[in-house]
Amino acid sequence: MKDYVLKTNGLTKSYHGVNALHNISVTLEAGKIYGLIGQNGAGKSTLMRIVAGHSFPTSGGIELFGHAGEKALQLERKRLGCMIESPSITPNMTAKENLKFHRIMRGIPSKEIEDELLEIVGLTDTKKKKAKNFSLGMKQRLGIAIALLGSPEFLILDEPINGLDPLGVVEIRNLLKKLCEEREMTILVSSHNLPEMYQTATDYIIIHKGEIKQTLTHAELEERCKHHILISCDEPEKLVSVLEMKLNTTSFKVMPDKTIKLFDYLEEKERVARVLFENSIIVTNFSNEGDTLEDYFVSIVGGGKNV
Repeated sequence: MKDYVLKTNGLTKSYHGVNALHNISVTLEAGKIYGLIGQNGAGKSTLMRIVAGHSFPTSGGIELFGHAGEKALQLERKRLGCMIESPSITPNMTAKENLKFHRIMRGIPSKEIEDELLEIVGLTDTKKKKAKNFSLGMKQRLGIAIALLGSPEFLILDEPINGLDPLGVVEIRNLLKKLCEEREMTILVSSHNLPEMYQTATDYIIIHKGEIKQTLTHAELEERCKHHILISCDEPEKLVSVLEMKLNTTSFKVMPDKTIKLFDYLEEKERVARVLFENSIIVTNFSNEGDTLEDYFVSIVGGGKNV
C-alpha cells in the first residue's frame, strides 16, 4: 500500500465570489518531487497556502499524512517545511542569525543544523553580510534553508529558483533531488521554468485558472511528448505486420483510435513511406508529431490564447 502525504478532496477557495481554486482533488505520494505548473494567477500559491495552513478553503477538505480535521492538521503540519511567495527573512540579520532566529522560534535545540543548512544551500561564505544586501538568488537560498529547519518530511517551495543564475538553478535542482532520494522527502515545487521542471520533477500537476487540468508522471509526460511519425491507414493490423517484417522494428505503439506512433526512422520518413506504398497500404495520415514541455503545457491549458 502506498503512503500518501497529501490528499485534497473538492478543494475550493473563493474571494468575493470568484474562485481562486475550484474543486481541486489531488493525491501526493511519499518520496516524490511534484512540479506544480501554471501561469501567474493559476492558483499555485493559493493551493500551497491552504496546505500549509496559511489560508483556509471555502469548501472541500485536505488530509496530511492520512489525518484530517483542523486539530489533527495543525499537528501534522509540524512535519512540513514551507517557502511560499517570498522567503521569511529578517533584513538586518545575517544568514546564520536568520536561521538561529527561526530555529529558536520553532523550538529546535540543535545549533549544528544552522551551519549544515548554510552549507547545503551554499551560503557558508556570507558570514557577517546582512540579508538586506543579499541578491534575490541568495535570499531564495536562505528561504529554502529556513524551510529545511526541523528536517521536514514534506517540503513546499513556491518558485524556489526565481532569481537564481544558471549555476544556482542546477545547485537547487541537485539539492531537491538529493533531499528526495536520500531523505525520502516529498517535495511540492512550483515554477515557471518548464525545462527545469522537466529535469527536476518525478510527477507533474498542471493547474490553470484554479482547476487541475492534468496530473501525470515523468514517464507519461515523456511518452506524450516523444517525437514520432503518426500513421493512419485503412489496415492497421497489416501496417503492424509490415513494420515488424519489412522495417524490422517493434518501436511503435498502437493507439486506441488505431493510429500508430512509430518512434524509429524519424530521419528516414521517405523509406517508411516507400515500404508502405510497396506493400499496398493506403495511408490517410503520415506526419511528424511530438511536443516540447512548453508545447504540451500550451495544448493542455487551451492553446496560444491562454499564454
